[in-house]
Amino acid sequence: MRSLSDASAVVGIGATEYSKDSGRSELSLAAEACKAALDDAGLTPSDVDGMVTFTMDGNDEVDVARALGCGDLDFYARVPYGGGAATGTLMQAAMAVATGVADVVVGYRALNGRSGQRYSAGVSGNLITGSLVHYGWYMPYGLLTPASWIAMVAQRYLHLTGTPREALFEVAATSRDYATTNPQAFFYGKPLTREDYDAGRKVADPLTLYDCCQESDGGCAFVVTTPERARDLRQPAVTIRAATQCSARDQEEMTSFYRDEIARTPEMERAAQRAYAQCGLGPDDIDAAVLYDAFTPTVLWQLESWGFCDYGQAGQFVLDGNLRGDGRLPTNTHGGQLSEAYIHGVNGILEAVRLVRGQSVNQPDKTINNVIVTSGSGVPTGGAILGRDA
Repeated sequence: MRSLSDASAVVGIGATEYSKDSGRSELSLAAEACKAALDDAGLTPSDVDGMVTFTMDGNDEVDVARALGCGDLDFYARVPYGGGAATGTLMQAAMAVATGVADVVVGYRALNGRSGQRYSAGVSGNLITGSLVHYGWYMPYGLLTPASWIAMVAQRYLHLTGTPREALFEVAATSRDYATTNPQAFFYGKPLTREDYDAGRKVADPLTLYDCCQESDGGCAFVVTTPERARDLRQPAVTIRAATQCSARDQEEMTSFYRDEIARTPEMERAAQRAYAQCGLGPDDIDAAVLYDAFTPTVLWQLESWGFCDYGQAGQFVLDGNLRGDGRLPTNTHGGQLSEAYIHGVNGILEAVRLVRGQSVNQPDKTINNVIVTSGSGVPTGGAILGRDA
């Protein structure tokens, strides 16, 4: 199998502040995040010859490059499917560097997701994509938003597996506990009690307020280059061991309700299998995780997809404390999208890099050699494994 394993490295990460009202343009946020990532690496805008982002990002690459002061670009790419694009941007950057198409690639995502276009709004507005065809079958029944679509799958999963709601609370509470000590997090210093969780308004049964990620304003960026160049830069190189993008049979965007069984995520299972195959690692080799947590149940499904427990056993896995700092798999140590910010998962890539570097504000008390980071569940998705430079 041809492989991207260890053929590129993340050398810089950067972010803006996270807020509910940035008061700035998305271009300003993107440029600031990219500049911070280059500064972190010890590189300059003139070093950049490639850029990658989401199809949903409102900033054209040429505008970001001009705002930064970059020169010529030899590579640019965009990845679709919202949160499913997060690690796809990392994969595109890795492919460009590994094949020599580009030498220094910046990946970015910037959005005013609270003060601008709100991502909880779903498809009740002026959706103009081909997806409107299949959404049209669900909208008359009130299935208008991501929360309602995930709730359908969550109800089925809880019914089949007997997973208690306590497991969803544990996911939310663990993320919040990490966020309380992360000054960058929106919920810094604001713990979540069981009483708070139970009092949260119902959004779409079984999901309540604190089962759902935030709406945030902000930007994040990362820089990828060759392993050889990485070793001469400012920060420890974080090797891209594996990176995948996957779509499964009968896939729809968030609403794959016509599968034989909706309470599974075969696209994430395939992403995990291919990632492990790329680098020769397995679940036992993974020391920490950053799992896309737009909603608490999706964390459970991903734990199973990546082989940390059998199907239907993720609830007990989290209730046993395995996501905590002293657990088997410290997870979303920045607070995740539930409690740090929702930057479409790119802030998760930044945290995965920090974990490998040993720079997380909630760094586990063990050596972190390999970390998985994932993209959104319910859409064409992906995942990556980041590790220490040999």
